[in-house]
Amino acid sequence: MNLTSDIKSVTYLKSRAADLLNQINETHRPIIITQNGDARAVLQDPISYENMRNAIGILKLISQGEADIRNGKVKSQYEVFNDIENKLKEKLK
Repeated sequence: MNLTSDIKSVTYLKSRAADLLNQINETHRPIIITQNGDARAVLQDPISYENMRNAIGILKLISQGEADIRNGKVKSQYEVFNDIENKLKEKLK
């Protein structure tokens, strides 16, 4: 992140919104919006935002899986596939 070009005031946002949107969509870097010198918001392109949300979702799943392992909530591969096979057989009846 280039802090000098990626931090803008809300006044700058108001007067140069189209330019900022072009910058965000070209660079895929977020812009930090400040108000009275304090960071107040982050402006980000939709693709980067979606990628970030997906990454967070994957990290949450990994964390839940690790917690399950610590708590002994595990099944062998054989058990998993056997359960799936039995459920499929039940549906076919």
